[in-house]
Amino acid sequence: MNVHDLKGKRIAFAASGGLDSCTITHWLTTQGVKVVCMTADLGQPDEASVDEIKSRMLASGAEDFVSLPLQETIAELGLKVVQAQACYEGRYWNTTGAGRQAIVQGVVAEMQKRSLSIMSHGATGRGNDQVRFQIIATMLNPDIQVYAPWRDPAFLQRFSGRQQMIDYCEQHGIPVKATRGKPYSTDANLLGLTHEGGLLETLQSPADLVTPLMGQWPENAPERATIIELNFKKGRPVSIDGEALPLPLLIQRLNRLAGRHAVGIGLHMVENRFVGVKSRGIYEAPGMELLATAYALLSQIVLDRRATELFAGLSEYLSRQLYQGYWQDLGSRMARAAVAEAVTLMTGTIRVSLYRGTIRFVSASDVVHSLFNADGSMEAEGAFDHSDAEGLLRILTLSARTLARAGQTRGVG
Repeated sequence: MNVHDLKGKRIAFAASGGLDSCTITHWLTTQGVKVVCMTADLGQPDEASVDEIKSRMLASGAEDFVSLPLQETIAELGLKVVQAQACYEGRYWNTTGAGRQAIVQGVVAEMQKRSLSIMSHGATGRGNDQVRFQIIATMLNPDIQVYAPWRDPAFLQRFSGRQQMIDYCEQHGIPVKATRGKPYSTDANLLGLTHEGGLLETLQSPADLVTPLMGQWPENAPERATIIELNFKKGRPVSIDGEALPLPLLIQRLNRLAGRHAVGIGLHMVENRFVGVKSRGIYEAPGMELLATAYALLSQIVLDRRATELFAGLSEYLSRQLYQGYWQDLGSRMARAAVAEAVTLMTGTIRVSLYRGTIRFVSASDVVHSLFNADGSMEAEGAFDHSDAEGLLRILTLSARTLARAGQTRGVG
């Protein structure tokens, strides 16, 4: 689909309010397209107010502007990520993937209310977001059409990159926050944010080139540790230090507490994008890092060996699924249903210490389904009789002897 197919039509545009959004909106209107900008309120820490985004988008020529209240949605998605420990490539808490899932859900629902059939977005042709937007939208509505300016030759002929877009906005008096001197771009939501592009596209730039928005670097963190107590009931965090909070507010509180102590701040990662290229980002996800670590400590106490092995595979699978935009397909739903079996057992209180970027275990209590008991003690207590292990070892070494005598093992030397 190209811009010529859109002339005279009304489309929904998923607008962040940034440079790309403003440029695309204005350019589309000059091509005779009626643009309804839809912005998700995801509790993004880099925006003072969604009203400011509204002003920028209307100034860019949008026919209408819709704010989508999705903080509850993104919070629940974040909790699902924590419960599944769906950390992409072992380090990244999928905050952008979850954000795109929430945005598209909100945009498609609003489009149905307004009888709109064409969705547009500002994701580039080299990134993951174009895949996420289109796959998620199509799963929600197989008849939806998607227009991506960064894949339209007419748009690419006019704009090759950031500098041309800044020039364009200046020429047309569009009030964007982007400046030529900003060395990187930032994308954020309640769960965390990503710094990428610009000077971060060279591996000679250190991670501390960025200025953290959700906390601070470890060397600037307090010199004394803070102990945090998190109470979980059936997999849901219900209180911090005894204070009950709704999930979005609880995550906001964790972001402040963890960020202050540099937890989850400034993670450098060179990751494998779905489209087959490497990209470099600096991530911040203080609340997610703290919440997910506490949940992992609880699950260690509850899950047995076989459940832990299965859970590890489900975590890795779901991390890829969310990263690539397949969170709603059959495979993901099956995997999440399996994870849900474990979630119901996760009740207990975890106390951790936060200190200069680290999270240390302090204590666990009231873990209703704990498997940790005196049977594993090295002292003379519990129901485990040491002498019972004699028969166990005779059975286990039977196959070892058979393998060795059959020449299937490698001897000394």
